[in-house]
Amino acid sequence: MKDSEIKFKINLDDSNLPKSITWDATDKEADGYESTKSISLNVWDNLNQSTLRIDLWTDEMSVAEMKRFYIDVIGGMAQTILNSTGDEYMSEEMKELCDRLVSHVNEENAKS
Repeated sequence: MKDSEIKFKINLDDSNLPKSITWDATDKEADGYESTKSISLNVWDNLNQSTLRIDLWTDEMSVAEMKRFYIDVIGGMAQTILNSTGDEYMSEEMKELCDRLVSHVNEENAKS
């Protein structure tokens, strides 16, 4: 058995808002910390039977990027629920939501 670590470093401004976010992981291809504009971390709190969430983003992340990020997150969760539970209905509903959200974002972009 081996240990694997994922580390995040958050640089905060005077108002405690993220100015920069970097991350590193023992199992990623490149060595050293890499920059990112946003993280979304969800942890199951077994004691309280609830989800703990940390959502952080820098002011460099555009609205369009944020929308794309969360569509990708939901799509990834759809695949995870399928892989972990075999629940095709729930996975398909989530994928269909992603499709609707992509259409919504595309319509917004066409208006701009």
